[in-house]
This record gives sequence, C-alpha cells and structure tokens, in this order.
Amino acid sequence: MSAVETAREVRAQAKYVRMSPRKARLVAEHIRGRSVPEARAVLAFTSREAAGVLQKVLQSAVSNAEANHGIAEEQLYVKTTYVDGGPVMKRWRARARGRVARIRKRTCHITVTLAERPQASPDVEPVRAEAVEAVKPKRAPARKKTAAASKKKTASKRPAKKREAAK
Repeated sequence: MSAVETAREVRAQAKYVRMSPRKARLVAEHIRGRSVPEARAVLAFTSREAAGVLQKVLQSAVSNAEANHGIAEEQLYVKTTYVDGGPVMKRWRARARGRVARIRKRTCHITVTLAERPQASPDVEPVRAEAVEAVKPKRAPARKKTAAASKKKTASKRPAKKREAAK
C-alpha cells in the first residue's frame, strides 16, 4: 500500500459541436484549473456561445463523478479542458464572373477532465510565514546621490548656449 493517494479523474466529451474550435478554446482557457463551482460561475457570466456548450459538458462530467465514483462537486476541480477540431463541412457560394467561394463550416470536440482535490496529509506540517521570510535574500539599500553628482547631470543635459545665458 502506497502512502501517496492517486487522484481519481472523470472525463466528459461533446463531439461534433457546430462551432469553430478556435472560438471554443477562448472560453475553455477561462475554466482550466478552477474549482467546479468557480468554473460554473465563470461560464454563467461569459457571453459567448461556447460557454453554454462548455457548461453542459462540465455538468456531464460532474454527474459522471457523482454517479460513478461518489465524489462530491465541491471536491472536484477542472484538471484539463481542450478543444480539438472535428470534421469540416465544405459548402460553396456563387461569386462574380462564374467563380466559387468555399465556405468551411467547422466542428469541434470538447473534452473536460475533472480530478479530485488532493487531501493534505495530517502528518505534514504547514510552512510558517516566518520561515519563508527568513529565506528571502535581503536587498541592498539604494545609494543616495550627492548634490554635486546631481548638478553635473542636469548641467550636462543643457545646451551650451543656455548655460552661458544662465551664468
């Protein structure tokens, strides 16, 4: 029996979604690494069409976790989300002078993987804030400029004519 407990993973997939994978990836990036309740809140307030589809896939993954593994929703987080390209439906549209313009109607496959949050071991002590601060290297104090050094810099920046006029 090993001391390290492996996290259980649950997956849900939506295939052949009539949406561009590029547009769906923009929304998928927002929920990656978040807890399930937080991911639901983000998707609820995202105004893109892909948010609705991702919300359904997330709900399916949560249902799979509860039904198949008995894991509560609060213990889950979004481990990975990725959007792969699916088959492209090719259509055409008539253009001027007997030409044709191709229209590509893209599809995608959306996958959401949930994992159980790892439980902290009771025998491991948490790191104290004082210990972390002691490890940080001290920064050297900034040197103060002397009055003569600051006058030299300002004097050298002036044009020669103005310096003579100032005297």
